[in-house]
This record gives sequence, C-alpha cells and structure tokens, in this order.
Amino acid sequence: MQKSLIKERSLGSLLIYIGLFLGFIFAVFPVVWMVAMSFGPNPEIFDAPPRLFPRQPTIVAYQAIFNNPLRIRFFINSYIVAFSVTFFTVVIALLAAYSLSRFSYPGKKVIHMFIISTQTMPPITLLIPYFGMIVAFRLHNTHLALIITYMALTLPYAVLMMTGYFNTIPKELDEAVLVDGGSRFYALWRVLVPVSIPGIVATSIYTFLLAWNEFLFALTLTRTNEMRTVPVGILQMMGEHAYEWNQMMAISILGSIPILVVYLFAQKQFMAGMTAGSVKA
Repeated sequence: MQKSLIKERSLGSLLIYIGLFLGFIFAVFPVVWMVAMSFGPNPEIFDAPPRLFPRQPTIVAYQAIFNNPLRIRFFINSYIVAFSVTFFTVVIALLAAYSLSRFSYPGKKVIHMFIISTQTMPPITLLIPYFGMIVAFRLHNTHLALIITYMALTLPYAVLMMTGYFNTIPKELDEAVLVDGGSRFYALWRVLVPVSIPGIVATSIYTFLLAWNEFLFALTLTRTNEMRTVPVGILQMMGEHAYEWNQMMAISILGSIPILVVYLFAQKQFMAGMTAGSVKA
C-alpha cells in the first residue's frame, strides 16, 4: 500500500515536471526564434526547412536601426511618453489613494465604485471619443495627447493598487506624525511613501508597461512618423512588397530590453506590491 502510494506521488511529480518543461519550451521558443531571426539575413528567414540559428550571423539589422534617425526617434518618443505617464500617474495615484484610504467623507464609496467601474469598459470603445477630444483641443500628433490618454487608462487601476496597499499600513503611523505637529502631506511623503515603496514600484511597472506597449491609441492619435512610438514603428516596417523581418525582430528585442531591465531590478518589490493589497482591504 505504501509502495503504491509512493509510486503514484512519483508519477504525479514526473507529470508536473514534464508539464512545466513543456510550458517553459512553449514560452521561451518564440523569444529564441525572434533573437535568431534578428541576427540572420532577411532572405534566410524563408529557407525551407527553417533553421533555428542562422548560417551566417550578422548584425546588419541592428546597424540599419541605429543608423536610421527615424528608428531612433521611435524609441525617444516611447521613452518620453512612458516615463511621463509613469511619473504623473504615480504622483496622482498616491494622493488619491491617501484620500480614499485615510479619510471618510460623503460620496467616498461612490467615487470608489466609479473608479472600479471604469475597469469594466474596453479601451477600444473610448477610441472615437478620445480622438474627437484630442482633435478638438488641437493636441493631435503630440506627446501630450498620448500622455493624457494613457493616464486616463492607467490612473484607475493605479489608484486601486495604491489604495489597497495603503490599507495594509496601520493608521497609527501617520496619526503619530499628526500628534507631533506634522501635516498630512508630511505624513504622506515622509512616512507612508517610504513604507509603500513595493506598492509604488508595482504601480510604476504596471504603468510603464502599458504606456510602452500600447498600440491602438498610439496609431490613432499620431499622424507623422516622427511622432510614432516603438509598437507603431514596428508596423511601419511592413512594406508594400516586402517585410524586413530581421529588422522587425531586432527592434522588437530592443523594445523589450527596457521592460526586462525594469522588471529584473524591481522584481521583489513588484511581487510584494502586487500581493500586499490582497492581504487587507
């Protein structure tokens, strides 16, 4: 009886490891293929049978990107928009979350439910109203148009994340500051913000990812190639008669590096911030 139980557990563990290995291959193989394509000549991509690694590795695709000012402009635009959205979203989310977490006032529940309800609306349904608003304010084809739009998309969830995190912090901390004569802003910036670093990091990473990867609004609210971001820039590389697959893969890798670096350096804070709000509501 005991031996059969051990065999069943061993078989179950083996199946779990096999499933994890297959999942790892499924997740990693597209990335390996993308890297291999970026270092190969474009005609070699269409070889039959396909080759995982190029016969003659080359950095021609990367040279074509770095030697093209327009391609560099895609990255500059993405950095300007993503960092601006992240900064303003986090600052406003901190203030809003502090209000929702620490104060009681009429309409607080209504405001909270309104913020939650905005997450039920698909962003694509807002495309036409946003486009009309941006054109009416003469912001079309500007960084400000993308920043305002992305903040509208990221702020509700950022406020909910920070509110959940502030709810896990005892109110006695900031109340002690008030007893000592400190102001509400002093209690927020000097006490709560340092304690809330994991939550702030998680919110920042979420906001940066959305702003960096967003495609639909970036395509609609910009007109000239000089204002395009990286996701839209990849689309621009699809020609009428030919696709530069190696350059598309190269710019995709370069566009993924900032996200990878941010996540690797802030992984612990990101996980702590994502799970803290679920401990105490």
